[in-house]
Parts: sequence; C-alpha cells; structure tokens
Amino acid sequence: MRKVTVVGAGKYGSMTAARVAALDIVDEVVMTDIVEGLPQGLALDMNESRPIEKYRTLVVGTNDYKDTADSDVVVITAGLPRKPGMSRMDLLEVNAKIVKQVTEQIMEYSPDTILVVVTNPLDHMTTLAQEVSGLPHSKVMGQAGMLDSARFAHFVSEKAHVDVLDVEALTLGSHGPTMVPVPSQCRVAGKPLSDVLSPEEIEEIVERTRGGGAEIVALLKTGSAYFAPSSAAAHMVNAILQDTKEVLPVSAWVSGEYGITDVYLGVPAKLGRGGVEQIVELDLTDSELEALREAAVAVKAKIDDLHSLTL
Repeated sequence: MRKVTVVGAGKYGSMTAARVAALDIVDEVVMTDIVEGLPQGLALDMNESRPIEKYRTLVVGTNDYKDTADSDVVVITAGLPRKPGMSRMDLLEVNAKIVKQVTEQIMEYSPDTILVVVTNPLDHMTTLAQEVSGLPHSKVMGQAGMLDSARFAHFVSEKAHVDVLDVEALTLGSHGPTMVPVPSQCRVAGKPLSDVLSPEEIEEIVERTRGGGAEIVALLKTGSAYFAPSSAAAHMVNAILQDTKEVLPVSAWVSGEYGITDVYLGVPAKLGRGGVEQIVELDLTDSELEALREAAVAVKAKIDDLHSLTL
C-alpha cells in the first residue's frame, strides 16, 4: 500500500493532505496532529468530498504515530507559523523542538521514508530533520524554492500583464532574506525577462518576492500562507512517488555544486523515487552565483546557532 503522511493538521497541513489525496496517486494519506478530533474531523470532511472530486485516496486523521507506519513520504508541516513582524529565524528554537520530536516519532514507524520539510526556518529545520532521522541526505529535503519561484512568476505576470502560464521563474538560496531570485533564468513566452521588463521593474519584483511570505502574514494578521505552499509540497510529493525526474527548486544537501559544500540550500534538483537524485548546475550570472554562495554562508552561521540549542 502506498502511503503519504502529513504531520500537522493546521491550514498548511490539511490543505497539503487534501491536495495529495486529490492527486489519487496513493492509497492513503495520513494526517496526524496533537489536537484530538482535529485531524479526524478534517479527514472525514475530505473523504466526503471524494465522490464529487472523483478520487479514491482515503484520508486518515489520527493522533497516534502508529497509524503513520510504512509511509513512503512524510511531509512535516508541524510548528508555529509567523506572526506580523516576525522573521522566519524568530521561530528557530521553538520549532526545532517540535521538528526533533516529530522526526523521532516518524522514524520509529517509517525508517525508510523520504522526508519533505516545510517548517520554518526551512533550511535549518531540514538540516535538523536529517540529523535526527539519520536518513541519507538525498532522502531529506525542504520545500521553499518551488513556492518562492511561484511567487516570482506571479509577480512577473502581474507586472508584465502576461499569462502567468507563459512565465518561467526561478529562485534559489535560502527561504528568507538571502533568497536568490534568478532573473537570468526567467522567461516570458520564451523571451528573456530583461526583454520584457526594465532593470528597475525586475529589481522591484525581486524584492517583493523576497518579502512575499511576510506580505501575506501582514495582510492576514493571524496565520500565514497555505494555498501556494501546499501546492508546492504536493507537487514535490508527486514528483517523488511518480518518479518524474522533474528538476525543481528545493532545499537539498549541496556537496560541491556551485562551489558550495555541506549545507542545505535552495538549488535545482531532480526528484524521483530516490528523493533528490541529482543537483543540477545552471549557468548563473556572476552576481547570482555570488548571492547563492552568500546565502550558503548565512545558513551555515545559523546552523551553528541551531547546534547550540538544548533540545
């Protein structure tokens, strides 16, 4: 039986569970949460939508990690979301404790799973999940680049007044201030972005992309984004389980590519049944490559802070 587990039944987790179930590529999606009744009620609601949406995947809501046993992929959404004015790094200590505990329980029942981490601060929680799980680096990854790239594409389509499906956009680096939008790899109906927008307009979009999550948090007042993030997570799950070999921007372990070593960082990666099967090196401009390397330095500095915590 093919199974995906989503840890956390908040808005992000429940929407991810619903999106994965609707793909109809697994027998069961398990959604677990510490709040009694919450995952069970949401699962029942999702299951009742199956006759309408025409998919068969069963959603199981639970408070018991035993029900997650033998999961092919586990998506970790558990953790506190940002509040207005907070940075992702403000969540480091509290979410590290949650991710450590969750990972330990997941590994007890699914020792050969693939982990997709979405808890913030993303690159650091992905690092922690790999260290706690003991899984090969290729089987632990973080979701950020797909979301940030989607935001970049939306802002380009809005600014250029073009069909969003005609936009190819890419962001690399960390999920935060050292995010690296990559205009040189962006295309609008096949044309380079620089042929469509001015340097000033591109820079405006780059800055808005870096602050895309904070913009939503500020508007919502309580809570954070979950529609686009859940789409990104579900797409990664699909690429893994369907063995699509798609090249997607994810937080993956870098070991020499782009002149960067030993850090989880947003890079283009080929995903399949082995998890991260290859990191793809693109022809970046000098400034983009420099920014990517600076992002790696920034992530490593905060990893030291992570390792100094008593969890």
